[in-house]
Amino acid sequence: MPRAEVYLDHAASTPMRAEAREAWLAASIKHHANPTGAHHSARSARRALDDARDEVAAALGRPPAELVFTSGGSEADNLAVRGVLRSRGGTAVCSAGEHHAVLEPVEHSGGPTVPLEADGRVSTDGLVEVLDSVADVSLVSLIAVNNETGAVNDLAALAEVVREHAPGALLHTDAVQAMTWLDLAPLIADFDLVSITGHKLGGPVGTGCLFVRAGVDLDPLILGGGQERGRRAGTPDVAGALAFAAAVTEVTVGRDTEVPRLRALRDRLVDGLIGSLGDRVFATVLRHGHHDVVAGIAHVCFPGIEAEALLYLLDQEGIRASAASSCSSGAQDPSHVLAAMGIPRDVAQGSLRLSLGHSSTGDDIDAALDAIPTAVERLAGHGGG
Repeated sequence: MPRAEVYLDHAASTPMRAEAREAWLAASIKHHANPTGAHHSARSARRALDDARDEVAAALGRPPAELVFTSGGSEADNLAVRGVLRSRGGTAVCSAGEHHAVLEPVEHSGGPTVPLEADGRVSTDGLVEVLDSVADVSLVSLIAVNNETGAVNDLAALAEVVREHAPGALLHTDAVQAMTWLDLAPLIADFDLVSITGHKLGGPVGTGCLFVRAGVDLDPLILGGGQERGRRAGTPDVAGALAFAAAVTEVTVGRDTEVPRLRALRDRLVDGLIGSLGDRVFATVLRHGHHDVVAGIAHVCFPGIEAEALLYLLDQEGIRASAASSCSSGAQDPSHVLAAMGIPRDVAQGSLRLSLGHSSTGDDIDAALDAIPTAVERLAGHGGG
């Protein structure tokens, strides 16, 4: 009999919410027409798309005209970085802890990265040093919540630094991991570009958006039509947009009750692992204080343990999680985020990200606390896996 799934990988993708599924199904039946058309069905679909745009924009406190629907966070990030560079030239700067969808376009363009503090947040002093060393900064991209560790950056303070040391630069934030946990509207007020995605919120995969402040020019990545005010060509996904909007609304309405509930579960998980494993677990969440980390991410490391082997054993027990590392040519390399935090390689190789979301329960935590210590002790007894 197959083991029941214990899903602790919400930071990678969270199950669709019932409200999003219902919105998608209803819209996919009703709005079959292309919303760029002129007939009655097309106009109806366009009104529905505009309603979704209004709903998402209201939750972020931004004008609907700023919103560009995309296929998700990676496209939104690329549109922000590459679109600005193509339009304005200059140099893009980002933190060393960015998602690869920001980090790779910046590095590919020759832009520098800003170091992280030991707690995983962007170094303010490092940001000043980088900005003062580059004469033509056109874009600065700083992640709102780190997708591996859950570290929360002080966007307002970082924006103030950028406005002082690179006043001509545009500000972008990848807020993909943030919206579930934080009221973003006041935090992104000073940012010119903001990326959001649907599948981290309980919306469908393949949905997301980039907010582009009025007056900001950027070259589109996709040509071939005048959709999204000429910023992204392609027939709009009306059903996807409405499902995305439904998920955004559910997150916004339920945040005040869900965040404390999930924080309590996360803390019980981390405290339980420490209680069971003691020095065998390096808990980055508790090491730096809960207030600097979003409620749904428990990032821990097991020194001397190989994350790949640990994930295999956990998967056999129905525990779905992820490691904050990547495999290259069969050799496991530590995460760039953990390396930027100064975490030793032998510790970082045993990283485990356990992430909670709207479907998480106390039973999930019980199952994880039963399976993880057993798996770690087993691997430790065999030399780490």
